[in-house]
Parts: sequence; structure tokens; C-alpha cells
Amino acid sequence: MRLTVSNLRVTFPNAEEPAVAGVDLELAGGETLCLVGESGSGKSVTALALMGLLPGRARMSAGALTLEHGGGTSELAGLAAEAHRRLRGRRMAMIFQEPMTSLNPVMTVGEQVREVLTIHQPALTAAEGRVRVEAVFAQVRLPEPQQRYDEYPHRLSGGQRQRVMIAMALVAEPDLLIADEPTTALDVTVQAEILELLRDLQARTGMGLLFITHDFGVVAAIADRVAVMRRGQVVESGARAELLQRPQHAYTRALLDALPERRPRPEGPGPGSEVALKVRDLAVHFPVRRGVLRRTVGHVRAVDGVDLTVRRGGITALVGESGSGKSTVARAILRLERPTAGSVWWEGEDLARLDGTELRRRRRHLQAVFQDPYSALNPRLSVATMLTEPMAVHGLGRDVADRLDRARRLLELVDLPADSLDRYAHAFSGGQRQRLGIARALALEPRFLVCDEITSALDVSVQAGILDLLLRLRAEEGLSLLFITHDLGVVGYLADEVAVMEAGRIVEYGTTDQVLHSPRETYTQRLVAAVPRMGDGRESE
Repeated sequence: MRLTVSNLRVTFPNAEEPAVAGVDLELAGGETLCLVGESGSGKSVTALALMGLLPGRARMSAGALTLEHGGGTSELAGLAAEAHRRLRGRRMAMIFQEPMTSLNPVMTVGEQVREVLTIHQPALTAAEGRVRVEAVFAQVRLPEPQQRYDEYPHRLSGGQRQRVMIAMALVAEPDLLIADEPTTALDVTVQAEILELLRDLQARTGMGLLFITHDFGVVAAIADRVAVMRRGQVVESGARAELLQRPQHAYTRALLDALPERRPRPEGPGPGSEVALKVRDLAVHFPVRRGVLRRTVGHVRAVDGVDLTVRRGGITALVGESGSGKSTVARAILRLERPTAGSVWWEGEDLARLDGTELRRRRRHLQAVFQDPYSALNPRLSVATMLTEPMAVHGLGRDVADRLDRARRLLELVDLPADSLDRYAHAFSGGQRQRLGIARALALEPRFLVCDEITSALDVSVQAGILDLLLRLRAEEGLSLLFITHDLGVVGYLADEVAVMEAGRIVEYGTTDQVLHSPRETYTQRLVAAVPRMGDGRESE
């Protein structure tokens, strides 16, 4: 297998610059090429051009776009749609970032994977196809592959759905696999398993792997060579160790310098001794109902006896795998979920016991910033309305003009231009939308902020800006933060204390240094060991 890309250009109507502006790439069989760069740099458009999946309005040209494979040589540029379709799945395949949006919710996962065989190997009977799919499910280490064949996507975990997507890509044994951010939203332990799986499959099949990511820890763990993209161009490429240790281009150096583990934490006031929030024996149980009459036959103990303390002006990180109960704890603290038992003490009052007007009055001081700012921000509201409406509800500001002045100061506080007031959420980048989410949370002058995975999908440079903003708000506004994340690199840069959750319980609690560098519990040790780091793995070879 060999992929040759020469002078690839992709343009879209009315765009000021081409999305891809003269990219050259080469990839051999058995080799992994990592394509890195910030959002909008052209990484995914390059992949879609190779797969023949560009939208109809796009215009593509290339000096060469050649795939040498087991069946011969194919020139992908200008290839007819039907000919490209015959290559997809059989000779080249792609894994997308979000498996839930890529899988059909009304088909079982086994049927969806077998569909690839139906198209590319029509001579196989249904029974033979099922046997092949179950074998691939076992190959990608999906537990109980025979039972999983008949499951629907919503019944699988995020890591299991991603394994199904890998199985779909591999079932016809392609020569080239393109993986577009396949581990971005996964827990560190699941991510480590997926990376190990891809390396193992590649070693056994000899396929070429084009891996798109913004995570340099992943690059260090999996890459043979690296190409760095910026504004549609490859600005630097080379062997993994050479590029990571001795980057030549200023843009590459800036990306590496933005990594949390490479940045000294800014000097500033630490947390005080006074407790801002105290959670004791918190429990949230969800009923399991079955039968025609929907009788309760049991309970899911999502949170089961959690104790948690956040000091005034402190930042406590809550970490753990998906399903461990982190977000449910946050929702119970904010009273977006009613606790089954336990207490949430804030300024001498138990929020778990409040309702109605008293709860609404207290809730003003405890606000949240959510993981996906685009779905959290109302697309029909201007920024001005988004920021001033909560002020009006809670009686902040003398009049409309005063509230607009407050909104302008909020934008300045989160480093957004004042003329943003008349714009809508879709007009901002992902990092800017996250800053808008923070501004909206600050509109009610809260003293406690819950941040739920707010940097998980951001580029390293954008992430660095958001983390520094939070530290500045802590120093200037005296905010206390509960920061939920699965990124332990971010935890080391941001948090004062860390609480580790497993199966609804806190299994380890301590200072950031103690938990990350001297973990006591086996579960925490496994989480820490699973984090891909720049100083680990193959980059020093």
C-alpha cells in the first residue's frame, strides 16, 4: 500500500482562502502518519477529499492523489462517484470522531457492519456475513461479540461504539485507514485501549494509518511520522521524535508550548482555608421500571454516598471514567437533579432541602459551563439578549442600558470584542463560544462555578487560553470552581485538589500533586498510567 498526495487543493464558494492549499503527503503500508493542527487548518477536509466525501459545492484539484493497493493503483482525483464508492470500505475506510452520529439508531450494530460486506462481498451469505462480523467484533475486543451483534447503538458505551466503528472500517480489510479524532471524547483508559488496538491491527494487517488528532500525547504514542497543518498547508513534517523534540516551525513550537504539562502555572493566590461548598453523603438513585404498568423493580445508584469539599477560591477537579457519576454529582449540587439523600451545604444552607423561590435565589450564586457550548447556547438569541436576560430575571442592573454595560464588561472580561453583542452563537469559533458560555455563567455574579468537560474538544492553544481565563477569574473574582474532566494533564495545570470517582463513589481524594504523582488506589493508578504523554512511549526512539 502507498498513498501519494501532491499539491492537493480544495476550495469552497465564497471562502476567502482555500480550505486546503497545496498539501503534499506520503504514507506507506504499515506506517502511521499523524496529521495535527488546530480546528480549521484543513485536516478533516484533506481526509474527506481522499475518501471522495467532499460536499458537492467543494472544488478539488491535485497534481497526484494516488492509492496503490492490493487490487492495483487508483488515481483518486477526478474519480467517478461510483468508482470511489467501490474503493470505500474495500480499499480505504474512515473512522469518524463521534460514533453516535455515524451509527444508524434503528439498526443493530451487527447489521450495520454486515452492510459493508453486503456491498463489497455480495457472494457471502447472511450467515457467513454474521460469522465474519462477529469475528471482527472479537478482533476489536468488543465484549461478548455474538450478543453485541444484535444490540442497538444507544445500548453501548462510547468506547464500545467506537470499537463498532473500527470494526465497520476493518471488516472488508482495507489497505488504508483514516481515523479522524477517534479518541477525542473518550476516557483515558478507553483511549489507551483504542490506540493499542489500532497498533495491533496495523501490525497484523500491514494497513497504512492516517491519524488526525490535536492531542500530542496521542501523537507521541502512535505516530511514525507527523505532518503539521496550518491554514490549509503543511508547514512542517518529519519523523515523530525529531519533530516533537526539535520542532523547526514557529507554529509547531507554539502548539507544543501550549500543552498544559509544558506550561508553568501562573503565580496567583491559592485557595483559602474557608469552605465554600460541602457535600456530605450525597446519593442520586434512578428508578428502573419494567412491565406494562412501569413498576419500579430496582434502582441505578448513579451517585452513592459522595463527600466533597471545595474551598473558597479553590479549584477542585472531579475525574473518573464515563458513567462514574461525575456529571450527576454536578447536577445534584446545582439542584438540576434532586438528590435521593445527603446534603449540599452552601453558605450555611442545605441546597438539597430548598425549593421554589429560595432555591432560585440561591441558584444565582452557583452557575455552570457545559461541555458543548453550541448546544448550550440558544442559536436564536443574540449575545446581548443571552447575557442580559438572566440579569433581568434576577433583578440585576438598574435598567436595560445598565445591563448592556454589564454585558460589555463581561465580554471584555472573557477577552471577546465588545461588538459581539449583536452577533449570534453560530458566528463564533468553538473557543469563542466556550468563552461566551463562561460570560453567560458570570452574568449573575456567581461565587461558585461548575465546569463540565469544557476543554475536552478544544485545540491545545484554545484550551490554554480557557484555562488561563479560569485562573484569572479565580484570582480577580474570587471564584470557587468544581472542574469535571477526564484530561489529567489539564488537572495538573489547573486544580488544587482532585477527587477521583468510580461507580458512583469517591475512591481517592487529595492534593493534585499527591493524586497524580503518588496515587494510592489501584483505580487511580490505572487512570494515571493510561494518559499518553510527550515523554512516554516511542517518541524517544
